[in-house]
Amino acid sequence: MLNKLVYSLLFTLVFSASIFAQENNKTEEVDTDLIVVRDSTKTKREPINVLAPSKAAFYSAILPGLGQAYNKKYWKIPVVYALIGTPLYFYIKNDKDYNIYRDAYKRRLAGFGQGSPGDPFPNVSDDGLIRAQQQLRRNKELALLITIGMYALNIVDANVDAHLLQFNVDEDLTVRPHFKYNQRENNTDLGLTLNFKF
Repeated sequence: MLNKLVYSLLFTLVFSASIFAQENNKTEEVDTDLIVVRDSTKTKREPINVLAPSKAAFYSAILPGLGQAYNKKYWKIPVVYALIGTPLYFYIKNDKDYNIYRDAYKRRLAGFGQGSPGDPFPNVSDDGLIRAQQQLRRNKELALLITIGMYALNIVDANVDAHLLQFNVDEDLTVRPHFKYNQRENNTDLGLTLNFKF
């Protein structure tokens, strides 16, 4: 048992010594006949700004549409305001209608009967006023949730768009579908070509 331990320790030391004993000053000779020169000119790429997506999201969080302006997607700004403004309009409208029905119901609870002078809804019963309040409250809460969702979608859109602006779409990496006529089988073949250019 001791003999196996000594042999394994000796083997480990010799193996590790051979690893660390490698020469670091090797000289590599380059054969100039094998160098390939690329014909096309190199395009200068702008450096990737890793903070651009977070800036765009921050700007959209401060003021909806500002992140889209930061990404230079100006056509999205009216879309953002329409998507946020429409449910906000319905929230405000339902809130006003809810307050009108609630005040009418409170007036009836205060002793003014149905159809009394100053009653805004003389043909609506007390139960009708309660149901209208419940429906308007539900609509108001739904409009508020949609408004918050559109606001969050505005932030996500600005962030994702800033990420995609930095996506590499140059000609060094291309994927192209192609059709090829197969003469043996007298039909067309669908293919996909993936080209790498270094």
